[in-house]
Amino acid sequence: MHEMTVILECPDETALRDAGARIARLLQAGDVIALHGELGAGKTTFSRGLIAEYSGTMDVPSPTYTLVQLYDCGPLPIWHFDLYRLKSPDELVELGWDETQDGIALIEWPDQAGDHLPAWRLDVTIEILGEGRRVTLEPHGEGWQRRLHGF
Repeated sequence: MHEMTVILECPDETALRDAGARIARLLQAGDVIALHGELGAGKTTFSRGLIAEYSGTMDVPSPTYTLVQLYDCGPLPIWHFDLYRLKSPDELVELGWDETQDGIALIEWPDQAGDHLPAWRLDVTIEILGEGRRVTLEPHGEGWQRRLHGF
């Protein structure tokens, strides 16, 4: 199966949250979602839509200062990481990185994870286009490719 990329045009914040919610409906245990985009692109907005849809939690603060926020009220726990302020990939162990295999890992600034970032993941890149955003979904691994088929 060849790599497939899905591009979503999101004219506003609501559409960006809805894109996150659509991904939430595809989640399975062990999923890793790597969120790429510059500051202010909407990674946390996308995350809010995903977490609200999956766990029913509406209060989703940015984990910029805590580095990780756990949401444990959906079918599986979601660990929402913001690695912007991470000093070294080795700090991930202290944040509970190894516990995420039983749930979902949602990662802002995934490049900071270094070798800890698994090859089997969904890369979500959010680009600023005026008031709107372009969201590119790039699956790595057959599981994500199958789930995104017809998305």
